[in-house]
Amino acid sequence: MTADALMTLVQWLSPAFPTGGFAYSHGMEQVIADGGIRSAADLEAWLADVLRFGAGRQDAILLAASLQPGADHAALATLSRAVQPSAERLRETTEQGEAFARTVAALTGQAALSAPLPVAFGAAAAGLGLPAAQVIALYLHAFASNLVSAAVRFVPLGQTEGQAALAALHPLIASLAETASTLGPDALESAALGADLAAMRHETLDVRIFKT
Repeated sequence: MTADALMTLVQWLSPAFPTGGFAYSHGMEQVIADGGIRSAADLEAWLADVLRFGAGRQDAILLAASLQPGADHAALATLSRAVQPSAERLRETTEQGEAFARTVAALTGQAALSAPLPVAFGAAAAGLGLPAAQVIALYLHAFASNLVSAAVRFVPLGQTEGQAALAALHPLIASLAETASTLGPDALESAALGADLAAMRHETLDVRIFKT
């Protein structure tokens, strides 16, 4: 049963699962256009900051709370929307969460919570019975992997360079997941101002490949 649950989790986080994650750059397209990411080292540093100080940490905490028995998912969804720093970031998390819930409902035949992505994902994953830190780590890995894929296409970077940057983030992702699994919503905070401002400026970028 654990293997089945883990495979379900991996499927939900796969690029093949139709949440549309490929269409979002989390403001990174603006950073690349500004010349802020030109190499694998730049990408790794930017992603590390987003994970440690920005949406990575926020999503991890919201996901951890959503995995808890008896979680108030409606309240967590409201909180998740409230902490988004820009219109595009709100669109990113709500559209992906809605797409995720629709697909899970279609696959299982059961209603799934339509909410911002970390809350929708947590509500669904709670029934898998997997350790919270494991669920959070794989969620964060998928988040980072999607942005690495975007950078490989848009910087551009070589595939090997992109994968090396992602591999270098594994210890950070594991540490963040372990910590977040012990925290509650009161621990929510963000200090990734560069990424947040880039997401705001992306709203008026003349030529855009990504929605955000």
